[in-house]
Amino acid sequence: MAAMEAYRLIKHADADRILFLVDRKSLCRQTKKEFQQFPVPGDGRKFTELYNVQHLTSNAIDDVSKVCISTIQRMYSILKDEELDEEAEEISDYEADYDEETPKTVSYNPDVPIETFDFIVTDESHRSIYNLWRQVLEYFDSRLIGLTATPSKETFAFFNQNLVTEYTHKRAVADGVNVGYDVFRIRTRITEGGEEVESGHIVDERDKRTRDRQWKELDDDLRYDSSDLDRDIVAEDQIRTIIRTYRDNLDTLFPGREHVPKTLIFAKDDSHAEDITRIVRDVFGKGSDFCKKITYKTTGKAPEDLISEFRNSYNPRIAVSVDMVSTGVDIKPLEVLMFMRNVDSRTYFEQMKGRGTRTISKDDIQAVTPDADGKDHFLIVDAVGVCESDKTDSHSMNRSRSTPFDTLVENVADGERDDDTLETLASRLARRQNRWTPDQIEEVEEAADREFRGLINDLLDATDPDEQEARAKEMFETENPTDDQIRTARDELVQEACEIYEDDGFRETLLLVDEQQKQIIDTVSQDEVISAEFDEQAKEQAEAVVDTFEEFIQENKDEITALQMIYGQPYGEGLSYDEVKELADALEKPPYNLSPERIWSAYEHMDETVMNNTRSEVVLTDIVSLVRYELGHIDQLKAHSETIDERFESWLDKKGRESFTDEQLDWLRMIKQHIKSSVEIETEDFETPPFNQKGGIVRAYNVFDGDVEEVIMEMNQELAHV
Repeated sequence: MAAMEAYRLIKHADADRILFLVDRKSLCRQTKKEFQQFPVPGDGRKFTELYNVQHLTSNAIDDVSKVCISTIQRMYSILKDEELDEEAEEISDYEADYDEETPKTVSYNPDVPIETFDFIVTDESHRSIYNLWRQVLEYFDSRLIGLTATPSKETFAFFNQNLVTEYTHKRAVADGVNVGYDVFRIRTRITEGGEEVESGHIVDERDKRTRDRQWKELDDDLRYDSSDLDRDIVAEDQIRTIIRTYRDNLDTLFPGREHVPKTLIFAKDDSHAEDITRIVRDVFGKGSDFCKKITYKTTGKAPEDLISEFRNSYNPRIAVSVDMVSTGVDIKPLEVLMFMRNVDSRTYFEQMKGRGTRTISKDDIQAVTPDADGKDHFLIVDAVGVCESDKTDSHSMNRSRSTPFDTLVENVADGERDDDTLETLASRLARRQNRWTPDQIEEVEEAADREFRGLINDLLDATDPDEQEARAKEMFETENPTDDQIRTARDELVQEACEIYEDDGFRETLLLVDEQQKQIIDTVSQDEVISAEFDEQAKEQAEAVVDTFEEFIQENKDEITALQMIYGQPYGEGLSYDEVKELADALEKPPYNLSPERIWSAYEHMDETVMNNTRSEVVLTDIVSLVRYELGHIDQLKAHSETIDERFESWLDKKGRESFTDEQLDWLRMIKQHIKSSVEIETEDFETPPFNQKGGIVRAYNVFDGDVEEVIMEMNQELAHV
């Protein structure tokens, strides 16, 4: 919309320069990308092919720029003629610890005259324009245009109640611009009521800054309530119970899916995010790439790179954030928002909720979530009651989730016209709008003799108080209709919206099209193989992949540590997780563009023994088996985890199982599982789950009579050798 408006102002209103203001540098990049992709109406070219668009990364404004994109912090530094700390551009007002009583002041700068911009478009205008940055906006002699999905009272006041247009979430869902949502509520005993730990128990005491732990015996009873959680008290099993409940219900929430939907978890603070990230990795058992923390305190990769990976790559499947991904950032494949923190601001909650509403094509979502059948809704997992709060006032349009679609249609035809039923039917039709083919949509439109979106919007009109009041004013020719007149208007709107469902022919067409999306699962008949082989084209493609893999090994055997070790010492010292990750990352880069999954699939096409041992999921450590198989170090391609299991059982037989106590065997199996997912084990790993839940390294010393280092060394040698 902003790109279209900028084009019309420049083309038809002789606007010389437009300023587009945001409050984060990441939003500058996102905005410029949108301008670069915007096709100019009736021209065929992109906006940036016609007009210069400048992202201000310094204090110099290009004279030829028609659109300048800047953070409001950057524009302030330009007016003050000061250098800007780039970190200041990465934090929005939600995260920044600003003194709102001390606004930023500016004075006239002759290098940037007040007529520099004809129009200023301020994005997220519920946030950055009040008190703190107001003088930056009012410095220029420009028309101000505000954009926000969540206007507050202050927004309306700043713009003198001048609302140009509004477009509600429900209407956006009806028009297929957004998707709706369902709410899955998780309640736990500790979340609801806190806990009491009796004196004498041993607990961990952790330094908030360094996260160092030490044991502590309680001298007094420890009583805490839900408000203390994750700040003064961390109840790890409360976090674990919530995550485990989500994991165990995925089959119900997303039937038939093997891949965990892209999930964003909102945490209370960075420490809470750290705990959630660690526990998610433990509960799902998928390794560190599966779940990432994305906050301003993230170490390693830059937060912007992590956001890009979350948006465009298979991993991470789950991201944990505090505020950084809560507003402004578009991650279209996102299907689940999990709230593990409360939100007091209705505006902020609506912004957070907006992360899940983005639509995405079936092909694009399958590029990162292979078994997603498009995106017709998203899910809010509410673990703290945020959707039940009066401050958020949030409810799903899909009120009657248990009512089948055909029953819902018949109920409306039979005269069931309450708001919940009508909004639920509107929600179900909106989902089918994203799921059905254009031909199926057209078939229903012909039967209804109106647009499919019109069917949905008519139902929403009938339940919309503003529409009811407007109809009452029209019907009774009054500016102040009575409650009875509004009820009469509602009845008329409802009848207009629902009359079509009384038509037997329309209902038959609607339900027939819906049935076309369903399948019968035959669990009775038995089949038999006539032949089983790959076609020639598939074989040729598989051979090309294997040839590329062989070429990669030969060209990098002296460059990549993991290849050096596997190539030169097929049964030598163990690899580290970082070394295996380095190998996998190098494979995925051009010119090779190979993943462990793609290589494994190629071998399945070429080798019958591999095909018979096909994997439901190829994990990172399987790259070790692939390299060894290609080099001829092993005769059969098997999952690395299966090899670890076999080596473990063989080692136990060699050592004599009876020589270990039951507790020692339990610890040995935990060590084996860690080696399967992380390639090797070190002493430090005993302070992470599941070891720290069993007493950590202190307990390990007791269990193995002080010989922990010897056990670690021997198991690494026996299980983790490449």
